[in-house]
Amino acid sequence: MISPLASSQGAISLGRVVRLAAFTSLAAAALGAFFERALPAQQGGAGPAVYRVPVTGVIELGLAPFIERSLEEAEAAGAAAVILDIDTPGGRVDAAERIADAVSDSPVPVYAFVNRRALSAGALISLATHGIYMRPGSVIGAATPVDGAGQRAPEKIVSAMRSTMRALAEARGLDPTVAEAMVDEQIAVPGLSEPGQLLTLTTEEAVGVGYANEVEDWDGLMGALGIATPQVVDQTVNWAENVVRFLSHPIVSPFLLTLGFLGLLIELRTPGLGLAGAAGVLSLILFFGSNLIVGLAGLEGILIFAVGVALVLVEVFLIPGIGVFGIAGALAVLVGVYMSLLGGLPTMPDFTRAGGVLTTSLTLVLLTSWFMLRKLPSNRRLTNLGIFLGEDTSKEIGYTSAVRRKDLVGAEGVALTDLRPAGTGLFGEERVDVVSDSEWIAHGTPIRIVSSEGYRQVVRPIAAKPIGSGEEKKDDSGDKAK
Repeated sequence: MISPLASSQGAISLGRVVRLAAFTSLAAAALGAFFERALPAQQGGAGPAVYRVPVTGVIELGLAPFIERSLEEAEAAGAAAVILDIDTPGGRVDAAERIADAVSDSPVPVYAFVNRRALSAGALISLATHGIYMRPGSVIGAATPVDGAGQRAPEKIVSAMRSTMRALAEARGLDPTVAEAMVDEQIAVPGLSEPGQLLTLTTEEAVGVGYANEVEDWDGLMGALGIATPQVVDQTVNWAENVVRFLSHPIVSPFLLTLGFLGLLIELRTPGLGLAGAAGVLSLILFFGSNLIVGLAGLEGILIFAVGVALVLVEVFLIPGIGVFGIAGALAVLVGVYMSLLGGLPTMPDFTRAGGVLTTSLTLVLLTSWFMLRKLPSNRRLTNLGIFLGEDTSKEIGYTSAVRRKDLVGAEGVALTDLRPAGTGLFGEERVDVVSDSEWIAHGTPIRIVSSEGYRQVVRPIAAKPIGSGEEKKDDSGDKAK
């Protein structure tokens, strides 16, 4: 038989083992990330180090920290150059602008190697480098900004993007009109594009206007840069950056926000604390945490969102009804979400960038909420708000409607007052408020309850024939009823 003390010691030992295992796992992951950053993959060569940084797939905010880290490591290692290996259809303009700023500020020369395509945000990043080199059959351009629905952004945003591209081209001594034509289809470039046609350059066209140099492959690029037998350091995204890039992806981010709102809604709709609430909180933590890591969300945005949630909870649990707390809380939640998507207080041009994420999330929330509010069991606190009405009309939740007295149907008694048409009847020892079915009934007349309709107990004189019998109704004196 095991004593309670031994059992307690065993539990303590097991707890220590679990904590030690968890700490060891976290330490191993941290060391792995450290060595992955400190010891990047290298390829032979005895010459100066060249850092090759892939810029592939959709450009999202999670890519910016990876580029910044790579540039910092290249600077610390005294690298001869950093090569951005670009093959992207584009992505978020704010992410591209952040990467372009990091490239422009880097003391290490940065070059763009367009390995198939550098479209939209990829074109902006390429123009920020010290030089563009393109493989045969590659393209660059088509940099007009679009909104969340894929439509051309408002002129204010297009104008800002056009000016940014023009400034980058001027800084490199290139024809700024070509850069502007990549953004605005109304700008024509003789021999390359007509008015109404957005400019996208092939390798030959880019070389022809002096925007790029043509190279066959990586070795050709090294030869063009004059770097012999380089030591190539291939930068790779570590596990943490992979997670952040996934969570901040333009498709994943709206779903995290949607799951967060739906989880909290389900938790409020159903009694008790369950899995839905935990999943909602976790989704919101991942949404805000990923934006915080990439440097977009600030603590002020998260704080405003938390205050908004707190105000909504006060409205639900402490002050039922639609009032100041609920409206202020909803506004604070929206402002907090926008600030986490935009990196600051929302302005009119910024609504286009964040509108796609928030519109998608709200649409999914509204459609799913409609279904859940009809199918899920109700929570009394939400019913008390007056928003979600249930079928229960008991006095415990504020209703005072009478219970139907079906037991009185068929009971016979006497009218204590004249029923004109309402009055009082006596049935056994119980006084009941009654109403005549059709005619005035004098007090003292024998009556029978024929139906119970909440407060209304409908009566007829006992001498009356049933309606539809084909006979005239008579009262107790035998006179015809009018």
